[in-house]
Amino acid sequence: MQLFVDNLTVIDFSYVCPKRGIVGESWIVDVLLNGDLNEQSMVLDFGIVKKQIKAIIDEAVDHKLLLPILSDSVISSASAHRAGHEYVDITSKVGNYFLHSPACAFTHINAQTITINSVTEHLTKIIFDQLPNNVQGLTIKLRAEAIPSDYYHYTHGLKLHDGNCQRIAHGHRSKIKLFENDKRSETLEHFWCQRWEDIYIASESDRVDLATVELSPNAMKNLDKNHQLFAYHAPQGRFDIAVPSNKLEVVDCDSTVELLADYVARQLKKAKPGNNYRVVAYEGVAKGAIANV
Repeated sequence: MQLFVDNLTVIDFSYVCPKRGIVGESWIVDVLLNGDLNEQSMVLDFGIVKKQIKAIIDEAVDHKLLLPILSDSVISSASAHRAGHEYVDITSKVGNYFLHSPACAFTHINAQTITINSVTEHLTKIIFDQLPNNVQGLTIKLRAEAIPSDYYHYTHGLKLHDGNCQRIAHGHRSKIKLFENDKRSETLEHFWCQRWEDIYIASESDRVDLATVELSPNAMKNLDKNHQLFAYHAPQGRFDIAVPSNKLEVVDCDSTVELLADYVARQLKKAKPGNNYRVVAYEGVAKGAIANV
């Protein structure tokens, strides 16, 4: 007997790519269970599937930075600054990134690259070990939202968030709809999606200097003038990141989707004050915010 749940959840996360650097991503999760019927004449109660399995997935990968630990592009080590924290040093073709965060902000994937297959394998093992004995098989399908228009990948952190959004390197794969004088502009959408391709979005208020940043000894030796430094304290701990300037957008606000929608609207209005703009900004799949100027 088989039991399925489509669109069980969406995982929003970022991952390390040796070519692209840190990439924000959003994947939809479908689940298929194989097994015998239990005493309730079920393979597994839908409530358990939707709550327990979703919780396992969220704990494992959602709002985290996924690290391909078999890749030479990633070095992770225990923090000398704070207990329970971890250094992560990343090399890529677009530049080097250096992070310091609570260990819960990272997931180590036993692979050379982060792909749908490698994350599926990681999740399948974790989830299957926690299922009842009557469940004999588990199939997880991870898939990106089908987006017929332009989209972008971004990474950020929200220091004021009490939940996992506070993690300084989690991200999303998002579309955006832009209207100029009530007419949709694919030209403007393309421009912003190119501008924010694989971007890290930081808040100016989180900027720190070399004297106060907390990074690994290796990072401190390899920082250069192209790096910009950001850090903050949040409920889960201390978060630091050094980002290459070519993959960075620094905004004058927090990076919630509401304020990012407003930020884009303000940039458009500044360029053409006589026009009216409507910005429909998405945060991953099927959620977002609207700003009008």
